[in-house]
Amino acid sequence: MAGRTPGTPGRAACTSAARGAPVSTGAGGGWTRRQVLGAAGAGLAAVAVAGAGGLELVSRGVLPGQQALDRLDGACSVASPPMIFSASGPSVSGRFFSRARRREVGYMVAYPPGHQPGSRLPLIIALHPFGPDHRHVLTGMSPRQALALHVAGQPLPPTAMASADGGGGYWNPHPGDDPMAMVIDELIPLCQRMGLGRHAIGTMGISMGGYGAILLAEKYPGLIAAVAAISPAIWTSYPQARAANAGAYASAGAFTAADVVTHAAALNGMPVRVACGLRDPFHPGVQAFAQAARGAVVDISPGCHSGPFFTAQEPPSLAFLARHLTA
Repeated sequence: MAGRTPGTPGRAACTSAARGAPVSTGAGGGWTRRQVLGAAGAGLAAVAVAGAGGLELVSRGVLPGQQALDRLDGACSVASPPMIFSASGPSVSGRFFSRARRREVGYMVAYPPGHQPGSRLPLIIALHPFGPDHRHVLTGMSPRQALALHVAGQPLPPTAMASADGGGGYWNPHPGDDPMAMVIDELIPLCQRMGLGRHAIGTMGISMGGYGAILLAEKYPGLIAAVAAISPAIWTSYPQARAANAGAYASAGAFTAADVVTHAAALNGMPVRVACGLRDPFHPGVQAFAQAARGAVVDISPGCHSGPFFTAQEPPSLAFLARHLTA
């Protein structure tokens, strides 16, 4: 039975704040102490609404700054149709010791409606944003719901989805912690032993996860068949990345090796979809990638690096992957 998903409290709060909180100045044209404190509160609220994908923006000084103001004046509002889902399929969760990450990690495998463990299906590897873990790879829906989503009135072609804990190192190798090797050498073989991803594997993610999805596809184009990235966290230089998040790359050499703009030619012939908001601080990096990734489907449209844009872009991204993985 198809049904509509209720709105999330955080998103409703964001809409209410954006539309119902007029800002005024004192008699002399300056802000009163109370107004300054109120603005600071609005900025903190914006951080909360941004969700995990916005954590790296705080370190860049973007929040609670321009992004907060954009939310208050409605610049981050993104229209999206109501989400409609079939009854969700099952999921399997567990933990394993990752030799690549030198620690225990959690993982999840979700199945589409009408399928269950033992089904042989194409596989989407979903990489989580900065902050969360394998349980929170998407915005506004769980992996099980994502696979049960209806797009343009039709259910998605059936695929499975898997995720695992990648830490906060932007899915590239660090000394003693290699989340990409964990995905390639441990998570994907685990899924293939379950009958998943033997025919086709795609990658997707939001923010840090979107960058990681592109990086994974560039490094392993013979294994990955399609990629969809939403608001990928792409920096155009190592100094820029280090100023924003010193832990994103272990060194300048590590940045060069994992620069998805420089290595975009590795994606030639692969179905690629990338989406970014016009008010997203990563917009310049995404534009540079879009110019380098010839043939990619690029959607640069109104929106910010925030939940409403992520949620609006999930249905077309999932449909893109499912279509190419099941062709």
